[in-house]
Amino acid sequence: MIDLFSDTVTRPTPPMRAAMAAAEVGDEQRGEDPTTRRLEELAAEQLGQEMATFLPSATMANAIAIQLFCGPGDEILSAENGHVLNYEAGGAAVHARSSVRSIPTWTGIFGSNAVVSRLRQDTPHAPRPRLVVVENTTNAGGGRPWPVEESDGVLKAAQSNGLRVHLDGSRLFNAAVALGLPARRLGQGFDSVTLCLSKGLGCPVGALLAHGRQYAAPVRRLKQLMGGAMRQTGILSAAGLYALEHHVDRLAEDHQRAAELAEGLGEIDRLVVEKIPLRTNMVYFEVPDRYSPDRLEQELQVEGVRVSRINQRRFRAVTHLDLDQDAISRALKIFRQVCSRL
Repeated sequence: MIDLFSDTVTRPTPPMRAAMAAAEVGDEQRGEDPTTRRLEELAAEQLGQEMATFLPSATMANAIAIQLFCGPGDEILSAENGHVLNYEAGGAAVHARSSVRSIPTWTGIFGSNAVVSRLRQDTPHAPRPRLVVVENTTNAGGGRPWPVEESDGVLKAAQSNGLRVHLDGSRLFNAAVALGLPARRLGQGFDSVTLCLSKGLGCPVGALLAHGRQYAAPVRRLKQLMGGAMRQTGILSAAGLYALEHHVDRLAEDHQRAAELAEGLGEIDRLVVEKIPLRTNMVYFEVPDRYSPDRLEQELQVEGVRVSRINQRRFRAVTHLDLDQDAISRALKIFRQVCSRL
């Protein structure tokens, strides 16, 4: 199976498994796991923050960040297709008792004016704006990296209006590689930063929430409250350390393969490929009305290609470290054969 469903399908490489097997471990909940401490220190440095906390998932990291800055009756601003609004099971309402107000943008990227225009007047009748969430790279927006001038503008607008800003950087290293900038530059100025280890970085599980030192105690408390207590996490953290040391620069290979996949799919007249100015590891495409998206999905599966279906006619294909150049060539051949039969 050529699995283009997501970069979450990646499996740990043999060297990563060896690092996991050899990991020095201790009780993480008591701060005694040396491998986890090293991962947290390295991640904080690379993300431009003072500290980082190892967590089971990026969704939990986002949920903790929201609870740090928001409470009952507060409001969060997010892109209308942002992850915290659409893919986290209403966690902001459940955990922080806060609502999320969408910012119109089909790319997932918005500017300072968009933030200011969504702010409410301070009245007893309205929710209180408290937090802006930036997702970099955008997922539903096509895997776009945020231009730094846009994110800098959002930071300035939010901070001048008394709002905190959280960076949902699950794929932040994809953005850094695509932009040719260090990840710490992209995390600079944010109050907190999420990094997912189990997507393009290829770890089997895990995420980090990077934050200021003043948030150490409340983050640990929220981690415990949400059931994130873990013990000998060094086995998992070793995978994260290996990924940060060996799997960041190679993300450029995924980006190149996504570009080749997009170019090849764009030559098939039965598909409409979304054009991205600066592509990372995602290719979004649609099936025109005159063809059957159900048949496309089913026949691709039969022939050995799996993609992610976003809605009735929109699909996503994601490149990752488990796919080599030959897999992309074979996938394009199968796409051409299946599409010729639609």
